[in-house]
Amino acid sequence: MSSVRRVSHEFLKRQGLTTVFGNPGSNELPFLAGLPAGFRYVLGLHEGAVVGMADGYAQATGRPVLVNLHAASGSGNAMGALTNAVSARTPLVIVAGQQVRPAVGPEANLANVDAPALMKPLVGWAAEPACAEDVPRALAQAVFEARLQRRPTYLSVPYDDWAAEAGDNTLAVLDRRVERGAVPTAGQGRRLAELVASARRPALVLGGDIDAAGLFDGAVRLAERLGGPVWAAPSQFRLPFPNRHPLFRGVLPAGIAPVCAALEGHDLVLVLGAPVFRYHEYLPGRYLPEGTRLIQVTEDAAAAARAPMGEALVADPGAVIDLLTEQLGAPAAPRDPYRPVPDPAAGEGGRLHPEQVFAALRDEQPEDTAYVVESTSTSAAWWRQMDLRRPGSYYFPAAGGLGFGLPGAVGVALAQPDRPVVGVIGDGSANYGITALWTAAQHRVPLTVVLLRNGTYGALRWFGDLLGVPDAPGLDIPGLDFTRIAEGYGVAARQAGDADELRALLAERPDGPRLIQVDTVLTTPS
Repeated sequence: MSSVRRVSHEFLKRQGLTTVFGNPGSNELPFLAGLPAGFRYVLGLHEGAVVGMADGYAQATGRPVLVNLHAASGSGNAMGALTNAVSARTPLVIVAGQQVRPAVGPEANLANVDAPALMKPLVGWAAEPACAEDVPRALAQAVFEARLQRRPTYLSVPYDDWAAEAGDNTLAVLDRRVERGAVPTAGQGRRLAELVASARRPALVLGGDIDAAGLFDGAVRLAERLGGPVWAAPSQFRLPFPNRHPLFRGVLPAGIAPVCAALEGHDLVLVLGAPVFRYHEYLPGRYLPEGTRLIQVTEDAAAAARAPMGEALVADPGAVIDLLTEQLGAPAAPRDPYRPVPDPAAGEGGRLHPEQVFAALRDEQPEDTAYVVESTSTSAAWWRQMDLRRPGSYYFPAAGGLGFGLPGAVGVALAQPDRPVVGVIGDGSANYGITALWTAAQHRVPLTVVLLRNGTYGALRWFGDLLGVPDAPGLDIPGLDFTRIAEGYGVAARQAGDADELRALLAERPDGPRLIQVDTVLTTPS
């Protein structure tokens, strides 16, 4: 008879979850024993970096990925990074070790008391099997829940369970298959098409789910048939539309009043693949302009249920895009050319303006480069200079939790070794996930990290002015040299002294990871 561990490994193999991101402790070792041929264990030196790497990897592949964490302490270390994965709707399957069953009740060292409660309400599903024989079934549920909900799941397994014998019924899990189909009914589709076709001045708002689901090009076709302006939803973590397309108006501001102002004059707002809305700054006002109707289409039933306004259809946005594209027929008008990029602003005092850095990336990197961005104070400069026309070109920490950028870039590069990947990271952000550089070096990940060093938490300085707190302490971080830090982790590193040197470095095509540090002037996010 097979062991619980052997059946579980076979199930994971059949489901394609053979890359494991982890930082193991003693409770996890029995699960990792005897990993079959074809499995790859990607070690991270901190659990936050582990989850960040897995987040980037799962987003880039579009498939669930396995994360192995240590009991309560390791799971707790990972929770900050997990907030980003939750907001990005990333299907992570987290399997954490637990003390042996007789030791949990007495709260022995490394026991995770009430383990599922620790991760709630972040994860979409959490459990600890009631007995060893139920572990493979519970593992399968964790995988299927992550895939169906597009949200992380969490399974705590006592480590003595892995060596237990699996019952005969346990083998039934190996051939399981669970799929989702969410096409609008004929009546729903007809009504939606009529509302869109009859709108005098429709607008389209696209969420990160559009890019995550591979609907980037379909969204362009729909927008060109609709002929109205297109926005990215507030607090964007993926780019769902080419940012220099003539119909694109940018990312909606993350406040109630400015969103209302932006949508003024539109009788219909169609929101695809996004919550309605993920506000940030508290700027109160009307949710929508007078006379504006909002229709949200999303697979996320929870997002549909909690929206404070409009009507929602819980369905596959891809099916709706296909339906409306067919119903609307040919494009409304010939497409104007893509908008040109303005000249970058100049730096001063020996420091480059971030726009100069981004202009260099735009000119020197291949057009299909994927950018993982965590430089929050330079958002305005980023969108002013970049020209992104390909799916999967942009990743950003979905919940705003710092520490995604470096690990996420490593994960994206591991998932797509044949596509150029660049991490654009601020010096404030870099420290949260710096250990990911070691993983990049160990796996020879073909990754370029452009480190923007301005010596301060620039976004916080902007917020200080916004909130009337100009004298908050703890905002400056002088004395950090990331070239030396990177070299200590085994990553080649250089300092770019001016724009020409930066462009020359970016034109090189190394076969492993590298870090380029650039000193920049302070800018604001908007």
